[in-house]
Amino acid sequence: MVEVVKYFLDTYALVEIVRGNPLYKKFVDKALYTSLPNLYELYYNYLKDYGKEAAKDVFYRFFDYIVFIKTEHIFKASAFRLEHKNKDISYVDALGYAIAKVEDMKFVTGDKAFKCMKNVEFVP
Repeated sequence: MVEVVKYFLDTYALVEIVRGNPLYKKFVDKALYTSLPNLYELYYNYLKDYGKEAAKDVFYRFFDYIVFIKTEHIFKASAFRLEHKNKDISYVDALGYAIAKVEDMKFVTGDKAFKCMKNVEFVP
């Protein structure tokens, strides 16, 4: 039986996929997931830079990838953020990383704070 690798996309990865960054093309046909807070960040950035229609388009492009947030994710994210407080990791990034770990996914990001961490697929 072939094991399917699941990938959690943080906001950085979502933006790079939308931009068509060739380094992120390898994820397009994979089992992809993200969270509503990540889509909130994505929507905000596109609303600011490109307007409401473009922001809605990218938001809904990834809407079906949303993972329901569990209390366990919140608890693990808080502990992770506290453990790495010197790296200034955002609440949303800590939550995404925790979701990825709990749900057995690789955390995909280009955020340098995660570069050498376990369970991370770092793509610059």
